[in-house]
Amino acid sequence: MAESDPIFRRARPDDLDALIAIFAADALGGHGDTTDPDARPAYAAAMQTILASPSDRLFVGEIDGRVVATAQLSFVTALPHRGRRRAIVEAVVGAPHRRGRRLGGEVRGLLLGEARTAGAGVVELTSNAARLDAHRFYERLGFTKSHVGFKLPLDRVRR
Repeated sequence: MAESDPIFRRARPDDLDALIAIFAADALGGHGDTTDPDARPAYAAAMQTILASPSDRLFVGEIDGRVVATAQLSFVTALPHRGRRRAIVEAVVGAPHRRGRRLGGEVRGLLLGEARTAGAGVVELTSNAARLDAHRFYERLGFTKSHVGFKLPLDRVRR
């Protein structure tokens, strides 16, 4: 029996366990995500913050009632570019069994539409340097490499 087409919608609190499982299955992401029940309160607090924020939108893709993908948009307005609003793409992750099966292109359409509707003038994303396949995929979708990103984990920095 063939799977149905994916349906994208805003995430709900009851999607949390499915999202945790998708993140935990993404070993290349390097975020240390886990399905350990002791970690769930931290995920629940983060999800509550995201869902309550007017600057964030968390989406899920589901097939036959099962969550198989997620993506988040965060909106930032800065003074450069005369205050042009930016949409920042975060946490684009699919369930392992769905990777490489055109789900990402559909997520792109959703995110670009949402960004335009929200008045964003540009969509930005970062990708783990090790994800070479993802980089090629993003370039095929029309994204260009334009910046170099840096991180500084504050829990590792002395005050």
